[in-house]
Amino acid sequence: MALQWTIGLATGNEEIDTQHKELFARVNAFLDAMQQQKGKEEIGNVLKFLENYVVMHFGTEERYMEKIKFKRIAEHKAQHADFIKTFTDIKKKYDLKGPTVDVIVVTQSRLGEWLRSHIPVMDKELAMYIGKGG
Repeated sequence: MALQWTIGLATGNEEIDTQHKELFARVNAFLDAMQQQKGKEEIGNVLKFLENYVVMHFGTEERYMEKIKFKRIAEHKAQHADFIKTFTDIKKKYDLKGPTVDVIVVTQSRLGEWLRSHIPVMDKELAMYIGKGG
């Protein structure tokens, strides 16, 4: 079941929106692999992508929020930190045990939650703030 990027998820910042679209594409590739019973083959790729993505993307968002003096930056950063911790823990399990069903299912679940809750809620709030001129 693919998760769809829609214009309603746009923040108004081209760099952030492009990064979000890439995240959706990568997550959808992982979900497609799972549907084809190839989750074990794809889990390493998605975790490697996330290792790099969270540093780059969260840094981009946080610098932008600081620049525009976003009022809820502390809460937004806390959610980023929670996401990083969750995926650091998953990656450790993957490195220790390999592509187990548990690692695959937890990864799929957490990614789905993130795409359904953080971007449409927290990042959308950032978009509204940008639209109001800060």
